[in-house]
Amino acid sequence: MTFEERGNVLGKTLMLLPGTCCDWQANFSSVIDRLGEKYHLICVNYDGFDGSDLIFPDVITVTEKIEKYVKEKHGGRIDGALGSSLGSTFVGQLIMRENIHMDHGIFGSPDLDQSGVLSAKLKSAMVVPLLTSFTKSEKKKQKAKKMFIETFEMEEDIAEMFLQSFTRFKKESIKNEFYTDLITCLKDDIHVEGTTAHFIYANKMGEKYKKRYLKYFRDPDIREFDMQHEQWLFGGEKYTAPVLKAIDEFMGVQ
Repeated sequence: MTFEERGNVLGKTLMLLPGTCCDWQANFSSVIDRLGEKYHLICVNYDGFDGSDLIFPDVITVTEKIEKYVKEKHGGRIDGALGSSLGSTFVGQLIMRENIHMDHGIFGSPDLDQSGVLSAKLKSAMVVPLLTSFTKSEKKKQKAKKMFIETFEMEEDIAEMFLQSFTRFKKESIKNEFYTDLITCLKDDIHVEGTTAHFIYANKMGEKYKKRYLKYFRDPDIREFDMQHEQWLFGGEKYTAPVLKAIDEFMGVQ
């Protein structure tokens, strides 16, 4: 795993945790400079997605490595953590386990889907080949790129970058990441004194996801946005600006 600290060294600490089949460089490419103007960023790349030969082990092992880093480098405490999609699983685990403390856990429109072992294996068997097939032929690549551009209003260069993410990493890492995310469960009604759970709710995902946020966390701060899943990271300024403003409000930063 790698941890890169950058941005405003005098700002509040904000850990960035990327989503499925991504490193932070791709996942947060459109907002990293703007976040770095205000925050002391801790940018995380998981085993298997960090340029090494390692394979992503499982969500809990990676969570333990994050906890170890925060204890050793930041005295066991950070101001906030922002998880993009699957990265929100780590935010939830870090809050629930209480081995470190964060004042603000920010969940980037996650699905927080949880499955039994058999169901997770079946889903992994279907989804992982799909994710890794996008760039096997020019025809599939162009079809996927068109889907990204039309669905999420992505710029072409950003769509290209995300497509490349699906080919840069080993299938075993992608499978382990997807599978262990599904079987790593959160408790209901999580509440930690001094920690607020904030949700970026993309309402085009559907009402059931908002219900999950309310199920797993007590009195979460849910901000609703008229967008697709994580569209603020690649869908243009009309989506990006309001979410960045909300993050500042979550973190108490002007």
